[in-house]
Amino acid sequence: MFRSSVLRSLRTVAPSTRSFSTSAVAEAEKKIALIGARGYTGQALISLVNAHPSLAISHVSSRELAGKPLDGYSKAQITYSNLSPEDIKNMEAEGEVDAWVMALPNGVCKPMVESVLAGAKKSGKKNSVVVDLSADYRFDEPRDTNWVYGLPELNDRAKISQATLISNPGCYATGAQLALAPLIPHLASPPTVFGVSGYSGAGTKPSPKNDINNLQDNLIPYSLTDHIHEREISHRLGSKVAFIPHVGQWFQGISLTVSIPLAKSMTSREIRNLYTEFYASEKLVEIIGEEPLVKDIAGQHGVRIGGFGVNQAGDRVVVVATIDNLLKGAATQCLQNLNLALGVGEFEGIPLMGGGERLIVPAVDVHQK
Repeated sequence: MFRSSVLRSLRTVAPSTRSFSTSAVAEAEKKIALIGARGYTGQALISLVNAHPSLAISHVSSRELAGKPLDGYSKAQITYSNLSPEDIKNMEAEGEVDAWVMALPNGVCKPMVESVLAGAKKSGKKNSVVVDLSADYRFDEPRDTNWVYGLPELNDRAKISQATLISNPGCYATGAQLALAPLIPHLASPPTVFGVSGYSGAGTKPSPKNDINNLQDNLIPYSLTDHIHEREISHRLGSKVAFIPHVGQWFQGISLTVSIPLAKSMTSREIRNLYTEFYASEKLVEIIGEEPLVKDIAGQHGVRIGGFGVNQAGDRVVVVATIDNLLKGAATQCLQNLNLALGVGEFEGIPLMGGGERLIVPAVDVHQK
């Protein structure tokens, strides 16, 4: 699918700081505060909200860009600010926003979340929706019933719609879970996921994994065991999974090749039919016969699953899944969760599989001085 696509590029923006709107958000629009908008995911989310009929950015925070105008957003004039935990507490107490998006590195957002909760306590009201894009709270559910894991295709949508604290899944973890879920009851032993991401997944902080000169004609394996997404996939599926991540020389998109040992003999057709039935009602999951290609998923808002190669003995299948790490792997999924939690149609503002336009984030050479 994705037959006729219109490429749309985001304008490049410098690393983000925090921001305030200088013009009022429309009365009917839900107000979104984005904390940590410097990275590629933040910029993708800004573009999605800019085209959303029911949501609007009211504040953007990132210390590197404080005082600078937000580029690529046309609903209002927004200036980056540098919101402190105390600022967030006061804003929450005064009901200034409907939802907070924490687009911060792992291990950083806890003070911000605590400030939201403290502000809500001060006001005597239920806290605004919080969607955390880091891994900090992905393991809390079901141990901590306050946090809900935001993968609508596999988690209870009603639960997400009632939640005020939502952990956004990881990019690799989203693709791998969707690639594995229909066959979990048929596993003979732990599956192995070989994942390759474009270098946007390495973020905007210079490292060997986002150095385009180092990546040229190269494939970089890393975190060969115990990657946090390996833990996340296994935790959510309730089954041990081996995950081996790599970085490729393209910018946007992930390819996952998943080897799955089967407890009983199955044909390729049987397995494909199983996946087709499992995801029949899912608008952001597409099942195809051939192996999906990463170049076709870049800029798209869903997951494509195919291949279904079964060995001669019928006891192992290889499934291939592709996902855009910045979109369904991050920003688009965040928007799904915001839509559900704010009472907006789940897919509002999201171009669907089979005809939606592409959202291409411009690659930036972060090593260039």
